[in-house]
Amino acid sequence: MTSGRTTHWRKASIRAAVVSGNDPATPALAARILQAGGLVVIPTDTVYGIAASVDRPDAVAQIYVAKARPLDRPIPVLISELGGLRRLTHDVDPEVERMLLVTWPGALTAVLPAVDWLAPEIVGDTEHVGLRMPDDDIARAIIRQTGGALAVTSANRSGQTEARGAADAVACLGEQVDLIVDGGPSPGGTPSTVLRFAGRRFSVLRHGALDPNEITHRFPALTPDR
Repeated sequence: MTSGRTTHWRKASIRAAVVSGNDPATPALAARILQAGGLVVIPTDTVYGIAASVDRPDAVAQIYVAKARPLDRPIPVLISELGGLRRLTHDVDPEVERMLLVTWPGALTAVLPAVDWLAPEIVGDTEHVGLRMPDDDIARAIIRQTGGALAVTSANRSGQTEARGAADAVACLGEQVDLIVDGGPSPGGTPSTVLRFAGRRFSVLRHGALDPNEITHRFPALTPDR
C-alpha cells in the first residue's frame, strides 16, 4: 500500500527503547514519536499493541511490514474519548452512539462507516473502520496525547502469540518499532467482540468478551441480523 505521502521518520536498526508507562513523561514522548511517523508498542486491556498515528498513513503501512500482516486485513483504531467516534465515522445512529457511551471503555469493537479522509491503510476496501476505547489508563493517555486516535493491532508477528508484556514485545518486534511502553503484564484472555453496524442493525464479525445478547437486552432498539 502507498499513501502518496513522504515518510519523514526513519527507524534506526537498533533495539527499541523501553520506558515505563507509569512515568508521567511517557505519553508525551510516545506522542512525539507517533506524530513523527514512528511505531510505538503500548499496553492495552487485552494484549500489547503496535500503534501508529491515524494521521500518518505511511506509518500505518509500516505496521503491515513490521508484523508481516496480510494487506487484506484492515487495522482497527483505538480512541480515548467518544469524540474520536464523531471524528472518524459518519451516519452513526444516535442509539448506537448511546450504547457505545455506556459500553466503552471495554471489549467491544464497533465497525462503522468511515470518514473519507481515513487512509486505505486503515479501512482497506471496506469503507468502514473498527473502533474501540480500551479500558487501560496508560493506553488512553497516550492516545489522548496523540490526538485521540491510534491505529493499533496486536504486537506480534502475524500468526505468532500476542505480546503479553514488554519483554515479549522486545523479543518479537524490538527492531521493528521505535519505543515500547511497559505497562506491566497484560490480562490477555478473550479478544473484543466485533460488531458491524448498519443503522440500528448489527452483525457479529467476531464473538469475544462481550455477549451480543447483552447489547440487545440493554438496548432493544438495536437488533442483530439473523
